[in-house]
Amino acid sequence: MLPEEQLQRIYAAGFELQTFDRFPQAIGVLKDGYIAFLIPGGPEGLQILGNVGRHMGESLGPLVERGGRKVFVHKEEMIEATPEMISALDQFKAELKGLLRGNPQ
Repeated sequence: MLPEEQLQRIYAAGFELQTFDRFPQAIGVLKDGYIAFLIPGGPEGLQILGNVGRHMGESLGPLVERGGRKVFVHKEEMIEATPEMISALDQFKAELKGLLRGNPQ
């Protein structure tokens, strides 16, 4: 699948496309406060680089467990992850993966 087609589909689904100086080889895709970085992945086109998480500053805060609590963390910043936020993150991931495969949800 061509990366251009994937990006067009992602953009049409309401995701914002952005570049970041810290990740020059990747394209950031954002929606509803969540972010993923995409890189070329061979014959399947674009793939997700690393974690998907909450957009925090100029990067992402992955969902982690700290002291028995689920939180989004980026550097010194920490945001408590509510059940609604975790559900929204799961929905973001599922929608993005579907769009990358060509099966929008």
